[in-house]
Amino acid sequence: MRDKLNDSARLDLILESISNIEGFLAGTTSCDEFIASKILCHAVIYNLQCIGESVYRLSREFITSHPGMDWEAIEGLRHVLVHDYYTVNMRTVWMIIERDLPGLKEYVKSL
Repeated sequence: MRDKLNDSARLDLILESISNIEGFLAGTTSCDEFIASKILCHAVIYNLQCIGESVYRLSREFITSHPGMDWEAIEGLRHVLVHDYYTVNMRTVWMIIERDLPGLKEYVKSL
């Protein structure tokens, strides 16, 4: 059973991972530039995995009481990054960072 007393700490870890990604990508202006740096790609992927793992460990009570985020999709991304890493398209990762990460950050901050 998941310990709901740790939900707040897990949300902090999500924000920390987002901050890490933002810091790593500072000065990176294009998807091609991102893809060209293997170390940058790996650092970002690791932090996306951390976000997914934190979401996976949120209590079911928390998840059901905060339906404003697609928690299942975030958890699903983690599974792909960890188990199907050889299929990961870095352009898709870039799109997720650009399109989805800011909304996740704002949603989690609002909690």
